[in-house]
Amino acid sequence: VSDRNMHPRPLIGVGVLIVREGRILLGVRRNAHGAGAWSPPGGHLEFGERVASCAAREALEETGLVISDVVAGPYTEDFFPAHERHYVTLFMIARCDEGEPVAREPDKCAEWRWFAWNELPAPLFGPLAQLKARGFSLP
Repeated sequence: VSDRNMHPRPLIGVGVLIVREGRILLGVRRNAHGAGAWSPPGGHLEFGERVASCAAREALEETGLVISDVVAGPYTEDFFPAHERHYVTLFMIARCDEGEPVAREPDKCAEWRWFAWNELPAPLFGPLAQLKARGFSLP
């Protein structure tokens, strides 16, 4: 029995809105809650890790991109009843002016593509869909 099942608590996710020329990077999720939905790079915040460091780590691990100018963005609170999960997702906004993303974890993400904020694909992963529905726009 995992500790999560013994002591259910919210998890902290970090989503990375990587911006280039007014577009953000999204990938199709695989083998996790939200499979088939478009999502920015991201993952779980590790114990003792700074949120900006988590964003840089996840971006590099998942896409091979080195991000810069990382700043705190909004957060969402999300429930995934089918997976018995409750997340607080902290979004970070970052730049990446060079390099092309590579699906470095193909078991978790099928592909990466750049999208204009006003032309996002469907379906969107829950936290990103919530940001969009709340009227958030890229700075």
